[in-house]
Amino acid sequence: AMLTGRYASSFGCFDNAALFPADVPTVAHYLTGAGYATAAAGKMHFVGPDQLHGFDRRLNPDIFPAGFDWLPLPDDQGRFPAGGHAHQYVPPQVGVRPWTKFLSYDEETTYHAVDFIRERARTAADDPYFLVASLHHPHDPFQVTQEYWDRYRDAPIDLPSPPPPGGWPRTVFDDWLDAAHSCAEVDLADPEAMRALRRSYYALVSYVDAKLGQILDALDGTGQLRDTVVIVTSDHGDMLGERGMVQKRCFYEWSSRVPLVMAFGSGAHAGSVVRQPVSLIDLAPTLLDLAGVPASGQARMDGGSLLPLLGRAASVRDESAGPGGIGDGTGGDGDPGREVFSEYHVEKVHASGYLVRNGRYKYTLIDGHDEQLFDVVTDPGETRDLAGDPGYRAVRDGLHERIRRTFDLPAISAVVADSLRRRAVIMPAMQRNSTSWDAVPEFRPAGRYVR
Repeated sequence: AMLTGRYASSFGCFDNAALFPADVPTVAHYLTGAGYATAAAGKMHFVGPDQLHGFDRRLNPDIFPAGFDWLPLPDDQGRFPAGGHAHQYVPPQVGVRPWTKFLSYDEETTYHAVDFIRERARTAADDPYFLVASLHHPHDPFQVTQEYWDRYRDAPIDLPSPPPPGGWPRTVFDDWLDAAHSCAEVDLADPEAMRALRRSYYALVSYVDAKLGQILDALDGTGQLRDTVVIVTSDHGDMLGERGMVQKRCFYEWSSRVPLVMAFGSGAHAGSVVRQPVSLIDLAPTLLDLAGVPASGQARMDGGSLLPLLGRAASVRDESAGPGGIGDGTGGDGDPGREVFSEYHVEKVHASGYLVRNGRYKYTLIDGHDEQLFDVVTDPGETRDLAGDPGYRAVRDGLHERIRRTFDLPAISAVVADSLRRRAVIMPAMQRNSTSWDAVPEFRPAGRYVR
C-alpha cells in the first residue's frame, strides 16, 4: 500500500502471505521511468516471483519468506494456529542478549544503505536516486544488547494505562487477536514484566536511531545531504500491553498510529508540524510530487501528496496551533475535510476490519460484527465508545457510510475467501517442489575493485 499509494485490498494484498501482483505500478516504477536509480535494502515483505517491483536492485535478501509460507489458515474448528506472540512480550523472552539474527539483519541493511550512498559519491553518479532502508526493529522479539539496555537503567518507564471504570471498550477483533496471540498464557498486568518490555522497546528505538544516524552521517559526509529528502516512518505500532494486548493488527492508537517525519536537507519546513490525519498511502504521491513526476502519467492512487499540507503547516513554536500538543496529529478538531482510512484482513481475525479518521473522530467497523467510535481529542486513550450514544448518531452514520462508499465490503470478503482457497492449493505444492521466490540480490563488482 505504501509503495503503490493504493488500498491494499484493491490489488489483493490481504495478509503477510498474499501475492503482490507484478502489474501494479509502484513509486519505484515511476521514479525509474523518471531517470532515478532505485535501490531497496532490508525487509520488503514482497510475496511472489517479482522481488523488485520497480526497484533496479535489492541490496540484501529479505529476512522473511517470499512465498505463501505464512498463509493464515484456521483449523477445522475455525481457530487460527496460536502463534504464542504474547510470550515474546514478557521475560525471559524480553531482555538482554549478546546478539540476535534480527540485530544482524539491521546491521546488514544499514551497511548496504550506507555503502550505496558512499558509492554514489565515490563514482560521482549524477542521476538522482531513491533508496529504501527498511529495518526490522523496533519489533518483537524485544531482545537488546547490554549496551542499549543499560541506557535506560535509571530512566522512568511508563506502564500500560489502567482500565477505566467498567473496563476497556472491546470488539470481537480484540477477542480474536488475544486468542491467536495466546495472551491468556502470560501476565500482561505484571508491572515488572511490562517495565522490562518497554525498557527493551525503548532500547530498540535508540538502536534504530543509531542506525538512522549512520545513514544521515553518510549523506552528510559525502556532501549529499542538502539535496536529499529523508522520510522516516513505520508500517505499524505495537500495543505493548495496553488494554492487555500485544502486537498490532487492531485500530487502537498504539497499533495504528505511526511516526512520519520528513526532513529536507535544504532546511525547508524545518520546525513545522502537520496536524491533519495522513496515511502511508500518501507517501507514493508525495514522493512523485517531490520528484516532479507528472500526475497525468500515473495510474490511479488512493492517497494524495502531502506537500500542500506542508505549505500550511504550523510552526512547533506556534502555541496557537491547537491543544493537542506538538506533532500529535490531532490539532484540536483536526481537519474535517481530510479523511484517512485503514483496513485489516484475514490474519488472526475472522472478518475484515476498517477504520476512518475524520478530524477528531475515529470510527472502526468489524464487518458483520462490531463498531466503535472515539473522539481522540477529548479521549486520546479511547476509553469511551460513542458508537451507541444517540448524541453521536449523525457522526457514526456519516463515518459508517464513508467506509461503505470507499470499500465494497461484500466483494472484498468474497475475494479474500477465494484468495485463501487458491493459495491453500499452491502453498503445499511449492513446498513439495522446493519452489522459492526469495530475493537473491545480484552482486555487481564492476567498478568497485582493482582489476
